[in-house]
Amino acid sequence: MTSTTQRVFISGKVQGVGFRDWVVRHGKALGLIGWVRNRTDGRVEVLVIGDSDASTALIDKCREGPPLARVEHIEAHADSERPPKGFTKRFTL
Repeated sequence: MTSTTQRVFISGKVQGVGFRDWVVRHGKALGLIGWVRNRTDGRVEVLVIGDSDASTALIDKCREGPPLARVEHIEAHADSERPPKGFTKRFTL
């Protein structure tokens, strides 16, 4: 198992559509840790830490998002932030 840390930025109609709760639910189901938050620029930011296959699966799921979302662009980068406990929703930054 190879662990990876990715910071993901998702743009489109991704706020006010339940995206953060959706990411938390899917992240936990995949055994990942991290967090998700809205950004004041309209994007959603996700920190994903865990097995590289599970991380890729979550990022792929984010390309579609929950039913009311309309994802236009996803940008993912390797990151080195220390892992939090669990998978949580954070306040807007």
